[in-house]
Amino acid sequence: MKEYKINVENLRSFCGTLKAGDRVLLSGTVYTARDAAHKRFMQTIAQCAELPIDIKDAVIYYAGPTPAPEGLPIGSCGPTTSSRMDAFAPKLLDMGLCAMIGKGPRSREVNEAIIRNRAVYLCAIGGAGALAAKSVKSLEVVAYDELGCESVKRLEVENFPLTVAIDCTGSSLFDR
Repeated sequence: MKEYKINVENLRSFCGTLKAGDRVLLSGTVYTARDAAHKRFMQTIAQCAELPIDIKDAVIYYAGPTPAPEGLPIGSCGPTTSSRMDAFAPKLLDMGLCAMIGKGPRSREVNEAIIRNRAVYLCAIGGAGALAAKSVKSLEVVAYDELGCESVKRLEVENFPLTVAIDCTGSSLFDR
């Protein structure tokens, strides 16, 4: 296993290098989106309208951050169980999504979409939302503010510690 420091804008070029089990310290723009936001994404796509974020080469973190304590950009920001987004992920991957961050195994359909699109699935440490929050330098709500913690947020992260759970060949930590 290797460790890589990667900026989000370069992540796509690293996808062929990353292997399941590798560690990644990710920096750059990451968007949060959970169930409710993904349902809205699908409604928007069905209406042939533009998504509120540019999905091409984007990274979505399955998280619903808590409110920020005074002086910090974010509260706790731990990963949500990724399988809850499995119905939506293949479509977003086919539209150019580069990576997803969450916790837990993914469906066969998601694995196939990861391979087909040369993408990657990264896992954050479950139960360590305070650790993840330390990597967040700024937060901005960019869509669906009425969804509260499930709104889509743009996070600027620095050295966010992650593990490659499924690489672009389909090799998975969950199959070991």
